[in-house]
Amino acid sequence: MANIVCKGLTKHYDGGPPVLHPLDLQIDDGEFVVLLGPSGCGKSTMLRMIAGLEGISGGNLSIGNAVVNDVPARERNVAMVFQNYALYPHMSVYDNIAFGLRRLKTPRQEIDRRVREVASMLNLDALLDRKPRAMSGGQQQRAAIARAMIKTPDVFLFDEPLSNLDAKLRAQLRTDIKRLHQRLQTTTVYVTHDQLEAMTLADRVILMRGGRIEQAGTPSELYHYPRTLFAAGFIGTPAMNFLPGVIERLADAVSVRVSAEAWTLAGSRFSTLRAGQSVKVAVRPNYVRISDGTGSADTLKMRGSVELVEMLGADALVTVVCSGERVAALVPSNSLPHVEANVTLEFHSRDLHVFDAQTEENLSLARGDETVRVGVERTISAVGTH
Repeated sequence: MANIVCKGLTKHYDGGPPVLHPLDLQIDDGEFVVLLGPSGCGKSTMLRMIAGLEGISGGNLSIGNAVVNDVPARERNVAMVFQNYALYPHMSVYDNIAFGLRRLKTPRQEIDRRVREVASMLNLDALLDRKPRAMSGGQQQRAAIARAMIKTPDVFLFDEPLSNLDAKLRAQLRTDIKRLHQRLQTTTVYVTHDQLEAMTLADRVILMRGGRIEQAGTPSELYHYPRTLFAAGFIGTPAMNFLPGVIERLADAVSVRVSAEAWTLAGSRFSTLRAGQSVKVAVRPNYVRISDGTGSADTLKMRGSVELVEMLGADALVTVVCSGERVAALVPSNSLPHVEANVTLEFHSRDLHVFDAQTEENLSLARGDETVRVGVERTISAVGTH
């Protein structure tokens, strides 16, 4: 069993400030977990601690129910795939893949069988005699993955393996890695700053910020139920719209004033908002549409002038300036307004999020919602989470 458990795990260098604050984390056997976040958030440091390449300043790290704080990297039975491929340039693909087994003095016939097996999985059969310099970036990265696979590790670790590739190759390698995990079901920890990679690959995403876990859950949970302003802004393409507002109350009626608009907020999830409270309201561009006059009574609207139209294929991103605020709408590209045209944008109140301007917490999460409850009660938690 290759589960990973971190309890109070911390990291700092030479008595300096913490790079990784005390955190608790559990990754189940066979799970694909992505550590996501901006540069400097601690995700690669955590990965290297799991690999045994970084010392642990505090807390315990267990792999397969055994504490490995003082276990050397070579004895942890983990395999790591790096960003820069790390292939031996003077060796063929075959020899690069076989290198680890030869060091273990595995019989030659067994090495050959396993090399050809993993090469077949990753479409490297015709490239086994090539040197790395005669291969594309995507082929080199597949060779690096094959070299990690062949040792049949308990845990796969990926440190931003696709960041050096172009968009087409990244998409192809994402598919290869996903299929590989579905076939092998090996516990996998994958580090990236690319939220698209995280959303497409992960069983669970661990969003990190400043050495802490900001939010953890399935890709769907993070997308639909961001718990903080940071999570809402980091997850999702195109980026979420954020607008400053102030809460107004009249008896039991709750509304938010945003620029020239006053929107009524119906529903129990807005009932705790306080009059005069400064907030940021947010809605994703794919929930915003250009009004055709058929909106329902609880549709929220903004009026403005089209500033920019960006073609994305079947859809287009239309940016509208509404009372000095820019709002983006993702709309079908077969019927687009002209730049400087006056339009009305609308969206449903159920798609609106309200964040406290001071604490940055999402004030509009339905606490009784089962999906939110599951997200909060996952076996991942963080000490001092924002």
